[in-house]
Amino acid sequence: MGQPDSAGPDGRTTAAPARAYDPKRTIAVVGAMFLMAMSAAGPGFISQTGTFTARYGASFAAAIVASIVVDVAIQLNVWRVVGLSGLRAQDLANKVVPGSGYVLAGLITLGGLVFCIGNLSATGQGLKNLFGLEPRIGVVLSAGLAILIFSYKALDGTLDKAVIVLGTIKIGLIAYICVVTTPPVGEAVVRTFAPVGLDFLPVLTLIGGTVGGYITYAGAHRLIESGTTGPENLKTIARGSVNGILITGALRLLLFLGILGAVTAGAVLSTSDPVGSAFAAAVGPVGLALFGLVFWTAGMTSTIGASFTSATFLKTLAPPVARRFNLSISVFIAVSTVLYLVVGRTPAALLVFAGAFNGLILPFGLGIMLWIAWRRRDLLQGATYPRRILLVGVAAWLFTVYAGVRSLADLPGIFS
Repeated sequence: MGQPDSAGPDGRTTAAPARAYDPKRTIAVVGAMFLMAMSAAGPGFISQTGTFTARYGASFAAAIVASIVVDVAIQLNVWRVVGLSGLRAQDLANKVVPGSGYVLAGLITLGGLVFCIGNLSATGQGLKNLFGLEPRIGVVLSAGLAILIFSYKALDGTLDKAVIVLGTIKIGLIAYICVVTTPPVGEAVVRTFAPVGLDFLPVLTLIGGTVGGYITYAGAHRLIESGTTGPENLKTIARGSVNGILITGALRLLLFLGILGAVTAGAVLSTSDPVGSAFAAAVGPVGLALFGLVFWTAGMTSTIGASFTSATFLKTLAPPVARRFNLSISVFIAVSTVLYLVVGRTPAALLVFAGAFNGLILPFGLGIMLWIAWRRRDLLQGATYPRRILLVGVAAWLFTVYAGVRSLADLPGIFS
């Protein structure tokens, strides 16, 4: 949007010159879209999709679509509130309920650390399938690359470019598998509205794993870091949130259809590596290598997303993080790597715990964002908030409250 009009010497109003095209700003917005989309379709989502598609078949389409619908409602509101205010989620929370921002930051950072370990584990497994590397070596190499992305100043805009390139590779490979397996699209469409034998568990699992925790704020906080905030950037913010959701939805549906095509063709998926076996069934031995590349890109983009977003929340907890932001992200990745190497594998119980905890964090943070949209126009720089967007956000929030209650009921048995 251009600057406000001004009066000339003769008293007439003259239009301000239009804002010049800024390629760095454009790349940053596209990077935010991909950061949100790739974080929402990381290694956990890929593994869950393989497991649940093998179990529920075409009916799992209903869970995929439900997760996308909830994602749309949440991201439209989070991007708009954070973007208009120009404040990070934890800072907004502190202004509404003093101290709540610290709680939100602590919970999301803890969850981000656990998931970063899991995402790094996925990079090791991906390089093992692709090149036969020992997983620990693959994790160290991938962590080194991630740290380079954040620390090498000569590569301007590396974060955004890396996420866009890796995300494009992932989407392209998954789309290829989808085409090769020729899935029963018609049956999937029917089962989206009339699922058979579908439990509620996969819906809860997908929503917690694709919308909860740091994933909720990944794209919106990237907008803050790029300076794309305020009412003057509202069109860019709204367009970015919608396009990011479209990317997310397309990726989820393509992956599901590709695996469904393999299952429908008679492939028996491995319980330990369902998606890898689906890729192998689709295109032979090379399929496992292709899946390795997909899993590696998923692990890399999610590692970048988890570490970056967690660091944006740590700015509230530790002022030194604000002063040395990129270094703090690198330290976060390094700590996650060391923890992975010490444990030797991703602690399954901790991943389940973090996933269940996401179900609790989501309604807490989202509720604050919606309250700001409803009652705190002063924090939105006076911008009017569309009622329809607020209403779909409230509907999604009610669902996340129910999901949170279910998650809370499951927490005691995780470590038993």
